[in-house]
Amino acid sequence: MASKPHGPAWKRVCDLARAEDGKPGHDARRFFEQYLKPYAVVAADATVNGMITGYYEPLLRGSRTRAKGYEQPVRGVPDDLLTIDLSAVFPELKDKRVRGRLEGNKVLPYWSRAEISARGDKVPGKTLLYVDDAVELFFLQVQGSGRVKLADGSMARLNYADQNGHSYQSIGRVLVERGELKLEEASMQGIQAWARANPARLDELLNANPSYVFFREVANSADGPIGALGMPLTAERSIAIDPRSVPLGSPVFLATTRPNSTQAMNRLVMAQDTGGAIKGAVRADFFWGFGKAAGEQAGRMKQSGRLWVLLPPEAAPK
Repeated sequence: MASKPHGPAWKRVCDLARAEDGKPGHDARRFFEQYLKPYAVVAADATVNGMITGYYEPLLRGSRTRAKGYEQPVRGVPDDLLTIDLSAVFPELKDKRVRGRLEGNKVLPYWSRAEISARGDKVPGKTLLYVDDAVELFFLQVQGSGRVKLADGSMARLNYADQNGHSYQSIGRVLVERGELKLEEASMQGIQAWARANPARLDELLNANPSYVFFREVANSADGPIGALGMPLTAERSIAIDPRSVPLGSPVFLATTRPNSTQAMNRLVMAQDTGGAIKGAVRADFFWGFGKAAGEQAGRMKQSGRLWVLLPPEAAPK
């Protein structure tokens, strides 16, 4: 999709929205219908239905220092992680970033999850916190942000900072392929239950996903976590998308069903985030909010759905 949510067309719509906001009788639905036009998101193979999953902001328990029961490190960006932008030489790679490390005068792929785990404290860089559960830490990396309750009752907040450059692999799919879980059991809750029942095999399973996420600590607030646009996400109104197909910042009409049901869930959302597993045109991750209840919804959500991007008519995709 060629259009992006900036430029003269969007400035006109945003100026109109500011002028109308708060006025008596202001009708948001009428505004969107009057000034924006829906364009169906269609995959390259002409498919109009795609997968809609869910994500949330988890709560973990942790410590500022390594202590008994708190031994799983939440890592900041390593000092030796290189991020290489090749777009000046290869313009077709403008949306690609290569992560690596130097060994002598060679640039090599950065360490995989298994290698980072094996190297332990030899990975250069700051460890932000230590948490009590390897599975919860893994899902914190999948979600991309979260909060950690410390022993003194204070709360630390974490946000995605970078990634090791390896592709994300679903451990749920690994368990299904191995015959450990049925497809309908491969939810976040199903994976957590498997992990509790198979602690000796947990590291092997987690290392089947070579991707590893690094975090930064951010100021605690009542707002949602910061998405790819640098703005807080809104529970049940923000989605993560593939920006190659859906412009970041654009309003999107989502038509899907509630988690593990056939009950319709149709609503206007905002494309405010991205994710390593969110690839393809008709693909979205629905943000449920913070905490256990949001996690239960997100963990069960794997629905079919459709997307329509709302654009000013003069910004219609080519």
